[in-house]
Amino acid sequence: MAITPEIAEHIRRQLARAVVGQHAVVDQLLVGLLTRGHLLLEGVPGIAKTLLIKALARVLRLDFRRIQCTPDLMPSDAIGTSTYNLATGTWAFRRGPIFTDLLLVDEINRTPPKTHAAFLEAMEERQVSADGNSYALSPFFTLFATQNPIEFEGTYPLPEAQLDRFLMKVVMGYPSSEEELTVLQRYHAGFDAHRLDAIGMEPVADRDVIEQARAEVQKVAVQEQVMRYIGAIAQRSRHWPALALGASPRAAVALLLAAKALAAIRGRDFATPDEVKDVTKPVLRHRLLLKSEAELEGLTPDHILDAILAGIEVPR
Repeated sequence: MAITPEIAEHIRRQLARAVVGQHAVVDQLLVGLLTRGHLLLEGVPGIAKTLLIKALARVLRLDFRRIQCTPDLMPSDAIGTSTYNLATGTWAFRRGPIFTDLLLVDEINRTPPKTHAAFLEAMEERQVSADGNSYALSPFFTLFATQNPIEFEGTYPLPEAQLDRFLMKVVMGYPSSEEELTVLQRYHAGFDAHRLDAIGMEPVADRDVIEQARAEVQKVAVQEQVMRYIGAIAQRSRHWPALALGASPRAAVALLLAAKALAAIRGRDFATPDEVKDVTKPVLRHRLLLKSEAELEGLTPDHILDAILAGIEVPR
């Protein structure tokens, strides 16, 4: 293991030039990239979700596009549409913003189910279909979708099948008092979030380092007792009294892959129960469905996962 921790540390340092704090969030974004997973970001407006993804694309030399979701957004607005050329008498496919490396889908729950379905094919197959033809997406294609946790009027909740396609649900919180002071000092000194080229971020030498890092993640060893630990977490969630829906087998696989990627980022060639515990909440919180009485009691998926982890013996 060599390139993965080195590239991870380089990315962390460069992103810190644009976004203050959010260290756990940055590591979760890296886990998503290294496992080819898509991420759902939840946080109130104004905590740098868009800035973070734009900065990540710049550091990795990847293309970035953004879609602002609205109730009238159609699949063709994201995928593209065929246009007729009068001069040549032929039809040509005009590609939409989904043809990029890193795609930020802002407030995904504001777009209707028909458009959700278009994103679902892109997430699962890394291709899109239009007019009977299939078009491959970038090998680096990663979808980052945001949700506002406090506004639900005029929204369309994501179906469970689509939520299950997101590797992780990343929760971005407010900065600490010291971090907020640093933000204020930066803006006072002239920082402009719309001019990332002016803050001296150093991109990676070659974006192919991402593929090299992904190959190293594949080689991370996982002992049987750690796999049994992952399986116990998934199994326990399916029988938890407060849950109407527990973790699927796809969720258990996601837990395994995320733990391997986090171990690689930390510079180890084997995954431990610590990595499993650290990724359990982001990997599983959006896949659990609470019973109505549990919601009335004020329970959240994170509360349930804390209880599940506390009740399972950690392997040595």
